[in-house]
Amino acid sequence: MENCIFCKIINGEIPSTKVYENDQVYAFRDINPQTPFHVLVIPKKHVSSLSETDQLNDAEIAACLRAVSRVAAEAGLSGGYRVISNCGPDACQSVPHLHFHVLGGRQMALRMA
Repeated sequence: MENCIFCKIINGEIPSTKVYENDQVYAFRDINPQTPFHVLVIPKKHVSSLSETDQLNDAEIAACLRAVSRVAAEAGLSGGYRVISNCGPDACQSVPHLHFHVLGGRQMALRMA
């Protein structure tokens, strides 16, 4: 999509700190980190949210989840990490491109909401 910030990051039009990339996925550091380690994993194919994963094939979905695991392992998050995907305005999804927040580097709070 031409006005999508994440699509522009994938295309190199907006700078980012790349953590991982393959043919289907791009991962980069969040510009407003909420934890010591905060990376976004996004599919290269534009899909607005988890509600539209029927627009991705199984390999593309699997690539996202494998990338989450890989970036966490490469960051040494052996004590654990949290993965969040906000879906829609009520969940405060700020960019309408499917993305997974990978958060770690400290003990997380037990309460999620």
